[in-house]
Amino acid sequence: MSTSTLRARHRRSTLRTLAFLSPWLIGFTVFFAYPLLSTVYFSFMRYDGFQPPVWSGTKNWTYVFEHYPFFWPALRNTLWLVVIMVTLRVAFGLGVGLLITRVKTATGVFRTLFYLPYLAPPVAATMAFAFLLNPGTGPVNSLLDQAGLPTPGWFNDPTWSKPALTLLALWGIGDLMVIFMAALLDVPKEQYEAAELDGTTPWQRFRYVTLPNISPIVVFAVVTGVIQTTQYYTQPLIAGKVASGVIQGAGTQFEPGYPDRSTLTLPQLVYNLGFQRFDYGSACVVALVLFALSMAFTALLMRRGGGLIQAGDR
Repeated sequence: MSTSTLRARHRRSTLRTLAFLSPWLIGFTVFFAYPLLSTVYFSFMRYDGFQPPVWSGTKNWTYVFEHYPFFWPALRNTLWLVVIMVTLRVAFGLGVGLLITRVKTATGVFRTLFYLPYLAPPVAATMAFAFLLNPGTGPVNSLLDQAGLPTPGWFNDPTWSKPALTLLALWGIGDLMVIFMAALLDVPKEQYEAAELDGTTPWQRFRYVTLPNISPIVVFAVVTGVIQTTQYYTQPLIAGKVASGVIQGAGTQFEPGYPDRSTLTLPQLVYNLGFQRFDYGSACVVALVLFALSMAFTALLMRRGGGLIQAGDR
């Protein structure tokens, strides 16, 4: 076979491969590569969306890291939510899944009760929680006061605002519950029976039978939870607005983060800088920090989770 024929076959094979990959390549280029490169480009520009962008060097980066007063509180809040909220959601979702798989009667009722809150729209759910946790008139503090327990300020107290958001996240735990239930029901019963014959305790069965079998699902839940939490925007913004009593209308502007910047997150800064202050360069800087944070957490979890999955396979 001649060299020209081999080259022609190789060229046709390459074109065929690219044709099959073209949907993914187009999607990756349009929805990921181009926006990412554009964000990097505009982070070095002074751009308000109306006038042509002007090169400004590292001024946007210097402004965000050294002079923008909301950046570091938002970064600390986002890290707190990623570490605390994601951990508690995974643990609570797994606990609820274990409980329901062990219940012998009315399992459908329990599944429905735990899953329904997840279907509530985020804005409506947050407003309902702000009403329930109102420090003056909310029923939660009324019950705590009748029981002789402390009554926190919840969304009106910087110390309790993030725990209140965590309670809201735990209330809508239905998605993780369903995922963990499916994984738990897939664990081979023979392994439980063998462990019982060996005289293991319930904790030992969970540690050496259940957890190794569901370890890929745990890693999946943590990684997706980190990605979702780094994009946390609606709930803290609505909670701050409702708790502050601000009615936003024409001519009014609400600075996010009430109370005392305790509910401020990085996605709120991106919106505030880009679409309220029209400082697209600084908004791109915050977006890149958010992207780097998500990638770092995901890479760390995938690396640590890979060992957990391999241990489970063994």
